[in-house]
Amino acid sequence: MAARDVILARIRAALGDPVASVTVPRDYRTSGAAGVDVLVDRLEDYRATVRRCAEGDLAATLAGVLTGTAILVVPAGVPGAWLTGYPGRIVRDGDPAPLAVGDLDAPGVSVLTGCAVAIAETGTIILDAGPDQGRRALTLVPDHHVCVVHIGQIVATVPEGLARLADPTRPLTLISGPSATSDIELDRVEGVHGPRRLDVVLVDSDEIPVADVADAF
Repeated sequence: MAARDVILARIRAALGDPVASVTVPRDYRTSGAAGVDVLVDRLEDYRATVRRCAEGDLAATLAGVLTGTAILVVPAGVPGAWLTGYPGRIVRDGDPAPLAVGDLDAPGVSVLTGCAVAIAETGTIILDAGPDQGRRALTLVPDHHVCVVHIGQIVATVPEGLARLADPTRPLTLISGPSATSDIELDRVEGVHGPRRLDVVLVDSDEIPVADVADAF
């Protein structure tokens, strides 16, 4: 601690008089008019696949998206109605125990979740570990993530998106397309830090779904 005190004392001496407080400007834009079309454009630009459907066609649309999926992993709060068209094996995380990383990373595994909110201008989907989204590992480990977004969950700007969150201190995952990175030669590689494939299903419904664990299959 003596060395720390000496260093801090030297810093204070070098600064001289106390530094005046700085007023942080708060006049940035907090709302906007961007909507569904802008969100779709951003997501597709990030190389996500986007499909739109009516509420009544959601199960059939998801079954089509999941064609070829051997094992579908879902959080506890995913509604059973979403899964009625899928013929493969369904595994609910946490029943009876959370799946291991090796199980989530196995070939042929896809994960299906809802979301907390979607931001049109940045093409970002936010997950807040709600019942229909589950723990972060579910959407960071599997190679394929299918995310359901209702139109009523779309906002224009980041401030609007954060204001929609029930508790901003919960573990958040912000998704803007499939996981991707580039090396110094700018060669793009997908799937390094998360899913290599992202399918977004937009449901034409203004009603914001309320996930209920009791409604899970």
